[in-house]
Formats: sequence, structure tokens, C-alpha cells
Amino acid sequence: MTRLLQTRHRKWTWYLLATVGTLALGLASRRYPQVFPAAMGKYPGDVLWSLMVYFGMAAIFNKASSLEVGFRALCFAFGIEALKLCQAPWLASLRHTTLGHLVFGHVFSWQNLVAYTLGVLLGLLVEALVVPEPGASEAQKD
Repeated sequence: MTRLLQTRHRKWTWYLLATVGTLALGLASRRYPQVFPAAMGKYPGDVLWSLMVYFGMAAIFNKASSLEVGFRALCFAFGIEALKLCQAPWLASLRHTTLGHLVFGHVFSWQNLVAYTLGVLLGLLVEALVVPEPGASEAQKD
């Protein structure tokens, strides 16, 4: 747990690549939904969307702790979901474009909040298990 609270010095290029890779997986999950069990519905794409947001936030805030990045990513994802409750005409027309639909969606769903939380938790897990511990590279030099 303390590892998630420590300040990190992330290589933003790795996180940018992870963001793009996760974006590709998320788009593929919508294009080829048969890869996932039907009971999962569209939610694998939502999990991957918030994981992409996590990686993007980690690239931008590359010196923040993992929990801070996770909090920012979750706030962003929840904010986008809450924005679905706003039906301003300009926003509704934006949602009818491909990019607008992918970013903003159409209809508020509390199940999306669960999927977004799972995606951010997956990001935290990846950082905890895959990314070297903060300061590990300096310790290896000694």
C-alpha cells in the first residue's frame, strides 16, 4: 500500500504507449465483442476506457503517486459520466459524432461507474506489479 502512496518518476513515453495500446484494445473490444462473454456486454470497453484514462493521467502527472493518479482518473471518468446528464443541444450533437460518442457516450449509467472503477483499479494493479518501485533504479546503481 505504501508503494501506491510514494511519489513516482514515471517514464511518460511508456505511459503514452500504454495509453495508445489500451485505446486500441478498447476499440477492438467494441468492434469484436464476441471475444468476451456476452454477459459482460459493453463493459470491457468501459473498463479499458478508464484504464486508458489512468495511463494518460500517469503520463501527464508523471511524478504523482499512483493513488493520486488513480483519484484524478476516477474523477475524470465519473465527471464524463455525469456530463451525460447534461442534454444541451450542442453537446447532444457532439455525442452523435464517432469521436464524441467514444469520449462522451450517450446515456448515464451507474454500471459504467463500476466499470470505470475497475479500470482504474486495474491501472493501480499494473503499476504495483509491473512498474519498478520508486527509487529501485538508484538502489541498483550502488
